[in-house]
Amino acid sequence: MQNMALLPVAFEVILVTGAMLVLLVAVIADKPRKMWAPIAGVAFLASVVAGVFQWRAVAETGGGLFFSTPGLVIVRSPMVVMDGLSAFAAIVLGLVGFVAFVGSWDLVTVLGKRSAEFVALSLLAVAGLHMMTATPNLIVIFIGLETASICFYVLAGFIRGSKQSDESALKYFLLGSLSSAMFLYGIALVFGATGSLTIYGANSIRDFFSLTLITEPGILLAGLALMLAGLFFKVSAAPFHQWAPDVYQGAPSGAVALMAAGVKVAGFAVLARIFVGGFISQIDTWAPVMAVIAALSMVLGTTMALVQTDLKRLLAYSGVAHSGYLLATLVAGIDGVPPMWFYVSTYAFMIIGAFTVVSVVNGPTSSGAPIASFKGLAKRSPAMGWLLAIIMFGMSGMPFFAGFVGKVLAFVVAGEAGYLWLVVIGTLATVIGLAFYLRVVATIFSSEGDEEKLEPSRSSRFVVAICAAITVLFGIVPWPLLDVVREALPL
Repeated sequence: MQNMALLPVAFEVILVTGAMLVLLVAVIADKPRKMWAPIAGVAFLASVVAGVFQWRAVAETGGGLFFSTPGLVIVRSPMVVMDGLSAFAAIVLGLVGFVAFVGSWDLVTVLGKRSAEFVALSLLAVAGLHMMTATPNLIVIFIGLETASICFYVLAGFIRGSKQSDESALKYFLLGSLSSAMFLYGIALVFGATGSLTIYGANSIRDFFSLTLITEPGILLAGLALMLAGLFFKVSAAPFHQWAPDVYQGAPSGAVALMAAGVKVAGFAVLARIFVGGFISQIDTWAPVMAVIAALSMVLGTTMALVQTDLKRLLAYSGVAHSGYLLATLVAGIDGVPPMWFYVSTYAFMIIGAFTVVSVVNGPTSSGAPIASFKGLAKRSPAMGWLLAIIMFGMSGMPFFAGFVGKVLAFVVAGEAGYLWLVVIGTLATVIGLAFYLRVVATIFSSEGDEEKLEPSRSSRFVVAICAAITVLFGIVPWPLLDVVREALPL
């Protein structure tokens, strides 16, 4: 165990430094966007490089725990863990942050002098998201969770004078605060049951279960339930999803991409860290609960998406269903972590691409995106129309797209874990879900609608093209990513 090392926290250091520099250059020095925008872009890309170096270090020397309490080994409590899971999370979150930043450039342009605040909050949010994945300490996970959440509360209500944006931020804040309180109370109960706040290391939760047989698990079960409920809220799994449709619809379109993608990546990485890494001995307790929530998310998300007339709300309910498929991977324990990573990393780029097109069609500050507004998109902007169709095919799980591979992997590991009934529900939900995805595609290629041409910005075209390319590439050739995610496991 090492006490001093920069590499395990390099991701956070780079992004926090980038946020400070953006504010210093934009606010203190009063420089224009062309001066501070490269700082933000370089910070995101440098964070990806830091993740790559972490990955290489883990591959060469193995994972490790860092920044422990000095003194006796028996009281040491490591604050940072660097392993395959945290390193891969750094790479994915850095890329997600960069692509979402470029995709939100139209919104940054519209915001004027307030744009530096928006970008700084985005940098801090991604730093908080990775902090959640790179610590074995439950309190530090909570701190990372709140860091990201507070940034997203502000981003959701960033458009002044918009009642929908204000409502979005207020709902997100109130329900988010409730879920955070539940998660924190769950941590307190787990500490009461195990005497530890640390997943790994001396006197850790994992050590406790290897040495102790709990005969009266009431407090532990209550703690696990509250922690699960708090995290289910963050990943918008049913029935903890009520915030998602309203927040996605009311928040500015240019800001939703990072909120939707980043939280999914970090949320499921934390679920894997805590429950697969720390509570794997209790899998017979939490996996059935996770399976029920997965099934409910698939059914409810798919059913509600069928009746939506707003694309942002449709994507929110689609995200609920996708959370169900992702939860289906984790019921398999450690065997489900690689499929989870493949699914969530490809889905993150699909959702960024979809919301970037929404921003192009309805405007980056828009608080709604009626599906009818996408009529004839293939004629008004052929590139945007075809690329959005590709992303919709990917989300639906059609063959030769990344979504298909992700769902097959999820169903395989869930079936092998003994949850065949969950596979049946997931398959039926996938087939039914084709209806609302294909409805969007049919609208895109409709001959009716506005004939006025759309001229997307270069940044929007770049982002949507990248997201569509990832959707197709990993649907046809998934093996390079599959080989990587097999090593992206918790310590």
